[in-house]
Amino acid sequence: MKKFIVTFLKRGALFAALGPVILAIVYFFLNINGVVESVPVSKMITEILTATLMAFIAAGISAIYKVEKIQIGIASLIQGSVLFLDYIIIYLINGWLRFEWYAIVIFTVIFIAGFALIWLIIHLSIRNNIKKMNEKLN
Repeated sequence: MKKFIVTFLKRGALFAALGPVILAIVYFFLNINGVVESVPVSKMITEILTATLMAFIAAGISAIYKVEKIQIGIASLIQGSVLFLDYIIIYLINGWLRFEWYAIVIFTVIFIAGFALIWLIIHLSIRNNIKKMNEKLN
């Protein structure tokens, strides 16, 4: 457990700087769609800090695959659950997602589909690499 915490903190600290980048991307799209033209300083400070925390947690939880000796399915379920909670809580705190049941359902469906698609791509890529290695061995 200690090794997991240390690895979590290292990975989180390494990628926490992506939080403000994520925030910039969010505001870029809000701006080009005419939703936001200016942001109060207090709101921007809160969003920078929460986006940094979001990136820290998202990167840190990937340590579950490197450190813990659990099945990949369970590790994926843990990672997906932590990411979902991380994203939805930060999105709701910052007002990036409305606190309405249909908005949360849509977000959840998109998150699950995106997470599953990413893992499908990873799975197919690994399977393809293994197949190529086996062909070279034969």
